[in-house]
Amino acid sequence: MYSNLYCNTHLPIYLVSLKQIRASNARIATTLPPALVAVFVGATSGIGNTTLKQFARRTQQPRIYFVGRRQAEGERIQAELKKLNSRREYHFIQQNVSLLKNVDEVCRYIQSRESTIDLLYLTCGSLIAKKQTAEGLHYPMALMYYARTRFIVNLLPQLKKAQSLRRVVTVGAGGKEGPVISSDWQANNMSILSFRPHAASMTTLSLLAVAKKEEFPEVSFLHVYPGFVKTSMSRELTGIVPAVTKALFAPVMALLQIPIEETGERQLHFATSARFPPGLSQDADGILLLDQGVHTVTGADGTPGGGVYSIDYEGQGTSAHVQDVLDALAKDGTADKLSEHTEAEFRRITGSAVVK
Repeated sequence: MYSNLYCNTHLPIYLVSLKQIRASNARIATTLPPALVAVFVGATSGIGNTTLKQFARRTQQPRIYFVGRRQAEGERIQAELKKLNSRREYHFIQQNVSLLKNVDEVCRYIQSRESTIDLLYLTCGSLIAKKQTAEGLHYPMALMYYARTRFIVNLLPQLKKAQSLRRVVTVGAGGKEGPVISSDWQANNMSILSFRPHAASMTTLSLLAVAKKEEFPEVSFLHVYPGFVKTSMSRELTGIVPAVTKALFAPVMALLQIPIEETGERQLHFATSARFPPGLSQDADGILLLDQGVHTVTGADGTPGGGVYSIDYEGQGTSAHVQDVLDALAKDGTADKLSEHTEAEFRRITGSAVVK
């Protein structure tokens, strides 16, 4: 499906400083239209929560839907958001999205209220392994891959109709793509060292497949690695091995950890910057960098502004290495097999490829 796309691997890289990111974010309220509609999935803690707050603070009269598992947390965050920006609508949806039937229920609710969506921001995930959902999916992959992909394909029609942004951001391991073990799509029997490149490649390949198969050049897709950020995911792990691992990595985290508020600022930039346009359009849909003009970053297909981007926390564009990995997975048939597998699982669990 993607053969011969990865041909331009020597494009310039434009570095954007944190100062420039903050200047870009400061212009959101005066540049983007009011009443943006955003959906945040997994936003009651960590990266999703800090980005949600940044979005609420910076935008005019937003309508925000945010999804989480715990009602008490949702109500607390609603109160915090109202203090940040009282001219708004904040809708908390309490749901366990590790089940695809629940994902469909959330999507139906949002679709019944909104004809357009400007931003879909996905951070739902878990490090808890060796656990199966009631629908027969490995729990961490149910959240990180299957649920996120289901949200994307379900809500694409609303994203396509939006007048601004039209953007999907999924936070995972962008830039860390590697071998895919097609005999174990769900990573049931995989070590942590094999899991990350496997899951990262599946995520980026799914974005490429959706962008191409569904023919939505109006929408841009970002797969982002946030860097070393302390989140609640590690607190889910109990037992001696996780405890020892946390202790061993503590010095590294102390040295390299990115403050959570800075992470939110960077993520907001990814969600609103014109550096990441939809494929084929090259429209500078978002905030321009005033002192540099707009330099569209390299997409996963190796072209500037390709529409699908696999990036790290600095947002420099998809690396030549990642392009080579994705090209190889396309040429050996893995990309097509993944698309077939994903649709088959959707049909097995929900009875349809997309929500009805």
